[in-house]
Amino acid sequence: MFSLLFRGLVYPQIWEDPVIDMDALAIRRDDHIVAIASGGCNALSYLCAQPTRVTAVDLNGAHVALVRLKQTAALHLPDYRAFRTFFANAASRENIVAYDSILAPALDTGARAYWDARTITGRRRITQFSRGFYRFGLLGAFIRTAHVIARLHGVDPRELLKAPDRAAQRTFFENRLSPLVDKPLVRWLSRRPAALYGLGIPPKQYHALAADRGGDIAAVLRDRLERLACGFDLNDNYFAWQAFGRAYAPGPDAPLPPYLERNNFPLLRKTADRLDVRHESMTDFLRSSPPASVDCVALLDAQDWMGPKELNDLWTQITRVARPGARVIFRTAANEPLLPGNVDANVLKHWRRDDARSEALHGRDRSAIYGAFHLYRLDSAA
Repeated sequence: MFSLLFRGLVYPQIWEDPVIDMDALAIRRDDHIVAIASGGCNALSYLCAQPTRVTAVDLNGAHVALVRLKQTAALHLPDYRAFRTFFANAASRENIVAYDSILAPALDTGARAYWDARTITGRRRITQFSRGFYRFGLLGAFIRTAHVIARLHGVDPRELLKAPDRAAQRTFFENRLSPLVDKPLVRWLSRRPAALYGLGIPPKQYHALAADRGGDIAAVLRDRLERLACGFDLNDNYFAWQAFGRAYAPGPDAPLPPYLERNNFPLLRKTADRLDVRHESMTDFLRSSPPASVDCVALLDAQDWMGPKELNDLWTQITRVARPGARVIFRTAANEPLLPGNVDANVLKHWRRDDARSEALHGRDRSAIYGAFHLYRLDSAA
């Protein structure tokens, strides 16, 4: 069931903070970055640091089509206003006109076929950008369902976004949101792994997550919800706006991913052709790459889904292609080390986790839903 659901669009926006990624990776202009694509917010944001090359890989064809659409828009839309209307507003008929007249002719055959295809409603997929794109996909459906459940219990999550400061955010959380977690329906749903598929949490990751609080997944969800609602000022956290408002905040000063910020648009336009989007797995791409050809690897939380064999295959290839000074970043749903005991010691000995930086960066990660952030560096002395 999880595999079936993941064949379509899952993440209209990724749920990892690109600002933290870029800080951790300390991107240099001669770097080659390889990243899991997901919704592309990470890969396109990395381009703003002007690396020489970014390769975004994903097994999900919908994600590949989305990233190629964003890349094409960065290269061909007339100006920042059009780009922002398409991907920040994402709810305007103007976007469909721009797609038909400018983007569709410039897209590759596969991406164009995806966006021109009609869904079960009879509408072309591209019309999602005229109806609030971030309400679609598996994540959008999960957030919509969460809002429905909250309203059934007399709580409108959008009210949080009216909080004038973090003290008011905390008050709303403690009085309105936190009690929801104790409702029988919510606790019943939280005990069923399939209920969290919409967050991109497969069964293996679900059980690792539950282990953080002795098997009480509802307590874990309360902790992560508290961090999302209270941990950061709403004026600086677009993840909170997506979770509680189902869209980016309005206004010229709204918090946005780096690739959507006005000041970064000239850099994105300049570097968008350095992005190579591939429909394949990370391990397969690395296996086909020359030795010592990669400087940075961004794995999102994909390793939570892997068993020891997949982890060993992946890290064997990462080690083979890593240049001196290489960095690898990833997140885990649970607060766990993950690699020791799962990756062969003869492979892992080449890498050192930067514990202090990992913990500091995790504390600043606005996405708020992960248990740990991990920064590994190639150990030249190994």
